[in-house]
Amino acid sequence: MKRPIRVLVAKCGLDGHDRGAKIIATTLRDAGMEVIYTGLRQTPEMIVNTALQEDVDAIGVSILSGAHNTVFPKIIQLMKDKKLDDVLLTGGGIIPEEDMIELNEKGVGKLFPPGTPTIDIVNYITTWVNEHRNF
Repeated sequence: MKRPIRVLVAKCGLDGHDRGAKIIATTLRDAGMEVIYTGLRQTPEMIVNTALQEDVDAIGVSILSGAHNTVFPKIIQLMKDKKLDDVLLTGGGIIPEEDMIELNEKGVGKLFPPGTPTIDIVNYITTWVNEHRNF
């Protein structure tokens, strides 16, 4: 790619715990990516609209509230509606393994639990974008 990877980092709903999202945003920035951090209390519609406006390569959603089975499918559907078929949707937080598998089957990328080495997240996004986005 001729430009840095652009990643939107978002917190959805009423989940007010954003320490992890800020750590990931900083890590991605330090890895040379352009990061747009939306802050707290975003709706799926706000997240997808921002992703579209900012021309991102990936969306990372941090969820600690237990709403992952609602939020991720809604974001995937909105991404399809807006033709963001070549944008990665990934994320992390408190998500049971069986729910991660189910969400992956619905089109969500790899999901990362707390304690994941940040280099694993950087490498996953970098590899995915280099394989799926062509600019």
